[in-house]
Amino acid sequence: QVQLAESGGGLVQAGGSLRLSCAASGNIFRIGTMGWYRRAPGKQRELVADITSSGSTDYTDSVKGRFTISRDNAKNTGYLQMNSLKPEDTAVYYCSLQALGRLYWGQGTQVTVSS
Repeated sequence: QVQLAESGGGLVQAGGSLRLSCAASGNIFRIGTMGWYRRAPGKQRELVADITSSGSTDYTDSVKGRFTISRDNAKNTGYLQMNSLKPEDTAVYYCSLQALGRLYWGQGTQVTVSS
């Protein structure tokens, strides 16, 4: 069983930065694709960014050039560096890990960007 734990959320002013972390238990983190999703109030969950086991990344258009996803397999941890934050980035952010045919989720961390 894999457990994911996000941290690093909080309240920040527009233009500021935050770095989210996702710590994974178990020993399959290194072979899985890690993703960051978010759900804003009244909206559907959307994929923000993901990174494969080989390090290939993909981003939704609204965060390109501002967010960077990365991973440290030795630490079983993934990251989402968020710069130039905007009020519309306000959401609960969830990390996910897809590996061996299963999809695991963290509990989420709140990010609030004030204008």
